[in-house]
Amino acid sequence: MNLSIHEQPLPYIDLLPARAADAIDLVVIHCTELPDLAMAREYGERVLHASGTGNSGHYYIDRDGAIYRYVPGDRVAHHVRGHNEHSIGIELVNRGRYPDWWDSRRQAMTEPYPTVQLDALRALLAQLRAAFPNLKRIAGHEDLDTAMMPATDDPALEIHRKLDPGPMFPWDVVLRDGALERWHG
Repeated sequence: MNLSIHEQPLPYIDLLPARAADAIDLVVIHCTELPDLAMAREYGERVLHASGTGNSGHYYIDRDGAIYRYVPGDRVAHHVRGHNEHSIGIELVNRGRYPDWWDSRRQAMTEPYPTVQLDALRALLAQLRAAFPNLKRIAGHEDLDTAMMPATDDPALEIHRKLDPGPMFPWDVVLRDGALERWHG
C-alpha cells in the first residue's frame, strides 16, 4: 500500500512535551466515537489543559483509508490515561457510541471498520515499527482505560468510560503478521 500521510498539525503541538524515539514502545488503537473526521479535528483542537493543549491522537485514519498526522511522534499527545509518555495514539474514524457515549441503554458499538481503513492502519503500523525501534506492543484504549463511571440516564448504573476500539475491531486482521504483541496493560 502506498502510504501517504496528510500533515495537519494541531495548533498547540509546540506546547506538547518532546520525547526521544526510543521512549515509544506502545501503540494505542482508538476510535473517534464521532460521526466524521471534521468533528474529530474540532475535538482535537479544543484546549482542555492548563498547558494550553487538548486531547488528541497522533494519527487519524478516515473511513476511506486517508491518514492524517495531527501530532508528530516526537511529541507526547494526550490520548490515554497513564500511557501517553511512551505511546503513539491512532484514532480510527468510527461512530462508536456517538452521541450517547454514557447512556447505559446505548453502549453497543455496531459500525464495522472498512477494509481500506484497516489496510491503511496496517501500513501505518509497519511504518511506525520502522521509525520507533522499541515499538513492540499494541493495545486498545479499552484495555488501558478501564475506569467506570455513572451512566447519564441512571447514575445508579456504572458503565465503562472507554470502550474503543470496541467489539467490531478485528484484532486478528491487524495482528496477522505478528510484528506487535497485543497488550492489555
